Amino acid sequence: MHRLVLLLQLALCGPMAQAQDAAKQLESLFEQEWDFTMRESPEHATWISHPGQNMRFSDYTPAALTAHYDHLKVYLGQLKAIDREALPPSTQISYDLAVRQTEEALEGQKFPTQYLVMNQLSGVHQEVAQLLSIQPAATVADYRDILARLKAVPQLIDQTIALMNEGLRQGVTPPRITLRDVPAQIQAQLVTDPLQSTMLQSFLHFPSTIPPAEQKALKDEAVALYRSGVLPAYTKLNQFFTTTYLPKTRTTISAADLPNGKEWYAYNARVNTTTTLSPEAIHAIGLKEVTRLRKEMEAVIKEVKFKGDFAAFGKYLRSDPKFYFAHKEQLLAAYRDIAKRIDPQLPRIFGKLPRLPYGVLPVPLNAEKSQPSGYYRSGSIAGGRAGNFFANTYDLKARPKWEMEALALHEAVPGHHLQIALAQEQEDLPQFRKHGGYNAFTEGWGLYAESLGHELGMYSDPYSRYGQLTFETWRAVRLVVDTGMHALGWSRQQAIDYFRANTAKSDHDIVVEVDRYIVWPGQALSYKIGQLKIRELRTYAEENLGQRFDERAFHDELLASGAVPLDLLEKRIKTWVAAQSQVQRGA
Repeated sequence: MHRLVLLLQLALCGPMAQAQDAAKQLESLFEQEWDFTMRESPEHATWISHPGQNMRFSDYTPAALTAHYDHLKVYLGQLKAIDREALPPSTQISYDLAVRQTEEALEGQKFPTQYLVMNQLSGVHQEVAQLLSIQPAATVADYRDILARLKAVPQLIDQTIALMNEGLRQGVTPPRITLRDVPAQIQAQLVTDPLQSTMLQSFLHFPSTIPPAEQKALKDEAVALYRSGVLPAYTKLNQFFTTTYLPKTRTTISAADLPNGKEWYAYNARVNTTTTLSPEAIHAIGLKEVTRLRKEMEAVIKEVKFKGDFAAFGKYLRSDPKFYFAHKEQLLAAYRDIAKRIDPQLPRIFGKLPRLPYGVLPVPLNAEKSQPSGYYRSGSIAGGRAGNFFANTYDLKARPKWEMEALALHEAVPGHHLQIALAQEQEDLPQFRKHGGYNAFTEGWGLYAESLGHELGMYSDPYSRYGQLTFETWRAVRLVVDTGMHALGWSRQQAIDYFRANTAKSDHDIVVEVDRYIVWPGQALSYKIGQLKIRELRTYAEENLGQRFDERAFHDELLASGAVPLDLLEKRIKTWVAAQSQVQRGA
């Protein structure tokens, strides 16, 4: 008998030991790769408060880009050398995601994205100041890191100009029409008084622990670096962009007009939706959703007894002064009020909430004209930085009250802040899953979160309900116009006209949005495709669990593994539903 037990134990120990060895090997590889990623992308390291990289910028030289590609091939080989079948099921998920991400990154190397380094939404003309504004500034060592980055700005600008020059040579540039505001954005960085620069704001308010004499020395050095290096570098960038780059950028708008453009756009669509849907299939889904949502919007128009058709109602919403604030401070105060009305309702539909708080801030003045109505920027518990919902206060006549609840639900809670902060706080996930993700999940969740307003006490006003429907229609319109411009031959004006005909959004917002889709081909497809899958899985759970369906448990399960591809999400939720059904039968 004892011999039989011993044999059984030995039989079990072999696979268990193999699983432990494989899991340890994978964990070690993930840690090594994360350290490499933080060194390769010190900007990302700063954003997530990973220490030791705050004095550097990424290296964008051709040699560095080639080395990165070579590293990805080595890393993929190391992953595939690990016995996947020996890993525990939960670890297999991380393994599969790592392989998938690396293979997609290697596939994407054939498309020269590195030459598209500046547009109206992103680039060194905006991101350096943003980075320095959130960088730690509590010790002398922190200030030395900021000074090191200021000193490195000229090199970063030179590398950026070199990439754009090569992009011109290869015919890989953003469309000229979308770049019209970029010169003014660059010029916003050119100030005569260095201490008025957004890059030097940390030198205006020192912690009391730094002696006054040292404060003065640090400030003087920052001013000197700005005058001798930063200002000349941005002046050089401004001259290059306005006189050399902009006049030679392409006059077409479609991604299909870039080298290998049709395949490039199909790749973007696949990566951003985490599906195999073709651009044509996505276009058809968009048309169907726009038609469905129009019926719901028409019902609200009838409810408020408006005398006129859909177009007239849209014009009314865009033009009546009662739907707009007169002062920026009123708009921000209203967003903060909405956020604080949502907060206490969250425990009704979520069992787990993040520890990290969030705030509501205005979009920075130097970028607001070309930015969307709002966006979220993640925070960091380790870095002592809250998440923030940035609301755009530019052109108040383009910021209607009826869209505010839906936007706050999407960008703050229960949208991006809740989902992203919870992912960062998951202790059992590897770092690349805590701080990475998939647009289809993240943006799909944000759009799904807008619909949760009905359960959180929002949308009591029919105009706000119409705003929510307008926002959902806006994301359906994205499927139509993004694929229309990049795969089906639509013009920019055709996209603007379709947008205007199907939503009540302001003309300024529509133009900003269409230009965003032009410079980020495929990114906008993620929202509606992700939301439709999440809603489909909720319906599946409700139908299979009946009265036992627990919304709080469903949401907690949905968010428990961070952002994942939609096929994996579907498998996860259906497994959870099956387990819940088994528990019910057992009860």
